Amino acid sequence: MSAIPLHRDAIDAVRAFNRAVTTRVGALQDHYLGSDRSLGASRVLWEVDGSGVDVRVIRERLGLDSGYLSRLLRSLEREGLVTVEGAAADSRVRTVRTTERGRAERAELGRRSDELAGSLLTPLSPGQQARLVEAMATVTRLLDAGLVEVESADPASDDAQACLAAYYAELARRFPGGFDPGRSLHPDTHEFREPSGGFVLARLHGRAIGCGAVLFHDEAPAYVKRMWVDDAVRGMGVGRRILVALEQAARDHGAASVTLETNASLTEAIAMYRAAGYVEVEPFNDEVYADHWFEKPL
Repeated sequence: MSAIPLHRDAIDAVRAFNRAVTTRVGALQDHYLGSDRSLGASRVLWEVDGSGVDVRVIRERLGLDSGYLSRLLRSLEREGLVTVEGAAADSRVRTVRTTERGRAERAELGRRSDELAGSLLTPLSPGQQARLVEAMATVTRLLDAGLVEVESADPASDDAQACLAAYYAELARRFPGGFDPGRSLHPDTHEFREPSGGFVLARLHGRAIGCGAVLFHDEAPAYVKRMWVDDAVRGMGVGRRILVALEQAARDHGAASVTLETNASLTEAIAMYRAAGYVEVEPFNDEVYADHWFEKPL
C-alpha cells in the first residue's frame, strides 16, 4: 500500500501541535509535575501497577528502546520506587513491581496529573472543554491507528488462537442461528501456514487486536478467511490493513484474484469489502454461514 503524499501545511501543523503539547504539559522539564524525575521515568512508573508488569510489556506499550528503558528502571530502583526481578524458570523474563514508597509516589503522580488536566480545562467555557476533550480523543485514536502493525504469524500461536476464539464468539453472538466453527469451511487452522496459506495478526502496543488468513491455490483465486478486528479498535482502518496484507500475500504467491464470502449480519465488513474493490459474484462454495460471495482482481 503506497504512502499518501503529505502537504507542507500538514507537516507544519503537526509540528506546531507537537510544540504546543510538549510545552503545555511540561514535557521539557527535568522535574516533571514538580517531582525529582523526568517525564520518561514518571511515565514508566505509571505503567507499573497491580501485582507487577513484564518489562517487555512496558517496552511495547511505550515504544521504548531496551537500553533506554533499562536506564529508566535503574533510576527508579535507585530511588527505591520499584524492584526488577527475573523469573526463576527464565531469566529473560523480568517483572517490575512497585515498592510501598513507589505506590505512594505513583498515587501522588496521579493526583498531580489530575491537577494538570484540570488546569488545561478550567480556563475554558463548558463548550470549549467539550470540544477539547472530543478533539483529544480523536487525536489519540488517530495516533493509535498509525501505530498498528500487521505481521505474519503462526495460526497456532497463543495470540492467534485468542483472536480466533474472540472471532468465533462474536459470530456466535451476531449470527441469527449462532456459529459452530466445525460446520464452517476450513476449520483446521494449520491450513493457514506456508506453503498452503498465510496468517497475519494486527498489533497495537504489542497487543493482538485483529487477525486474518488466506489460502493459496495454484490456478484458482486465493481465498480470504477468518478476518476479525477487536471492537475497541473498530473504525481505525485495522480491517482494511489486514485485508491489504492478505491481498499482498496472495500476489506474492502468484494469485490473479482473491475471493471471500461473508454473512449478511456483518454489514460493516460488507461495506469495507465493496469499498476495497470487491464485487459480488455467484456462490463459489458451500459455506453454510455465507450469504454474499465476493471477488477482486489483483
